[in-house]
Formats: sequence, structure tokens, C-alpha cells
Amino acid sequence: MIETKKLTKNFGNLVAVSDLDLYVGAGDIFGFIGPNGAGKTTTMRILVTLLEPTSGAAFIDGLDVSKKGKDVRRRVGYMPDFMGVYDDLKVFEYLEFFAAAFGIEYKKRKAIVDGVLELTDLVSKRAAPVDSLSRGMQQRLGLARVLIHDPKVLVLDEPASGLDPRARIEMRELLRELKRMGKTIMISSHILSELEEICDRIGIIEHGQFVFSGTIEEIRPRLGIQSKVRVKVVGDPGRAMELLSALPQVQKVELVNDHLSVTFCEGQNADGIIARTLVNAGVDLIYLHPEQFKLDDAFLQLTKGIVH
Repeated sequence: MIETKKLTKNFGNLVAVSDLDLYVGAGDIFGFIGPNGAGKTTTMRILVTLLEPTSGAAFIDGLDVSKKGKDVRRRVGYMPDFMGVYDDLKVFEYLEFFAAAFGIEYKKRKAIVDGVLELTDLVSKRAAPVDSLSRGMQQRLGLARVLIHDPKVLVLDEPASGLDPRARIEMRELLRELKRMGKTIMISSHILSELEEICDRIGIIEHGQFVFSGTIEEIRPRLGIQSKVRVKVVGDPGRAMELLSALPQVQKVELVNDHLSVTFCEGQNADGIIARTLVNAGVDLIYLHPEQFKLDDAFLQLTKGIVH
């Protein structure tokens, strides 16, 4: 649905994007991650026909963005990292203006506007002045605007930027609903924990090139990250340490303060193996807690902070 082949963009001597190969399948949410200046926004602008590539090609729904720009724009909705609003308009007037700009027939506009207002939970703000909306409300309005023409593909540049925790949760749920509706979504963000929760695949870009592209699960072997579980038992942990160290699935057991840190081979059912082993040996568990893999950790290990 979204694809680039050897995509390159130069600004004079500056190489903003270099030989980038990207693929996002239909109905997927793709997280586009990288430091400022890494090439994320440049790539997105090429995809939505706002920039011409220096070389290579980009496709939306099988259409070459350089050759079929008008058709591409009918299929894609683009939300930049900062989207200005017209201060002298009410919310419904703002959306009706863009409906007209997209060539939607007058008699159909009200129903379409009402539909996107309901989807983005802005019905109560229908007659509110646009400049009276909070940052979170304005971001939802921006998303409503890009949904006006019912695009197949959404390209969202930092949609959660500047939002408070509640507004970020609401934005995340809205993106999940759009995925359920069959939309293909490409989203960039610095809030890595949120991408971790909603994305099918991610791409980490630095200096205009991918340093990783794949699923969250595929990052672990790339970085040599292993599964770890924290275990606390009643009484002396020595017996538990001895039992767990003898398991063939366990690589290492360490005593850290008042608990054990157990490192497993990738792909093992760590929780079940630990619990069964200790309970069968009569060792009482206080807690067993898998250590969560965080996308932030992968980002820091894979990138070096290189920007243009």
C-alpha cells in the first residue's frame, strides 16, 4: 500500500534521504522513528506529493507519486506535525471548507462532516470557534480534516506532539479505530512507548537510511536482547537460584538486591518454566515479573544521534 524503492532526496549537497526501501502493507500501522533531522518528514512529504524525489520511486496504493500525483492525493490524507487553523471559522465551517476543496458535492458535505466529527469525538464542539480548542482538540480536528475525503492511506507526522496524557490516550484509541476501519497508517512520533502499543511494524531511520525495519519482536535478536524475569521467593533465595540455574533453558541467574534476575533463551515460556520448577520443589513465590522490552532501549542502541 505504501512503498519506496531506493528513494533519495538531496537538498544541494545535503542528502536528506538515501536509497530508502520501505513497505507498509494494507491495513497496517507503521511507526516511523528517528531523531530530528533523520529524514522522516522529508520521506512523508515525498509520499504525499509535496516534494519530488531526487532519484528512486515512491508509491501509494500502487501509484507512482511522481507520475500520478492527483490520483495519489485522492487516496492519501496527510497531517503535518503542525497544522494551522483558520481562527475566524467554527469547527463545522472549517471542515466544510475542506470538503468543498476536495470537490465533495454540497448536498453530501453535511453528512460527511457530521460523520468525521462523530468519529473524532468532536460533535460537542461542532459550533465552537476553531481557535478556542485545546491542543488535543485541534489535533483531533486536524485528523478529522484529513478524513474528509475518506482516504485509504493516512500519513501522520507527530500527531501526538504536545498532547497531555489523556489526549494521547484518546489519539491512540482513535488510531486503533481507524485501523479497524481498514485504513493504512504511517505515523511518526517521538513518544516511542505509544508506537510500541499500536504499530504492526516499525522503521528506525537515521541519516536518511533505515537502521532497522520490522516488527517489535524482530528487534530482540537484532540487538541480542534476551528474555528476563524478576523472581522473589520466601526466605533464602539460594535454593531457588540453584534450581533455576540447573534448567537448560536458563542462560544466567543473578541475585539483584532482594530478587533474582533470570535470563532465558529467546522464545522460551519463562513464566511457566520458573513457576512450575519452584512450586514442584516446594519453594514459595512472592512475585514473578517479566522485564518488559522497551522500544526506547532499541532506539538508543540502534541510533547514534546522527542528524543532518
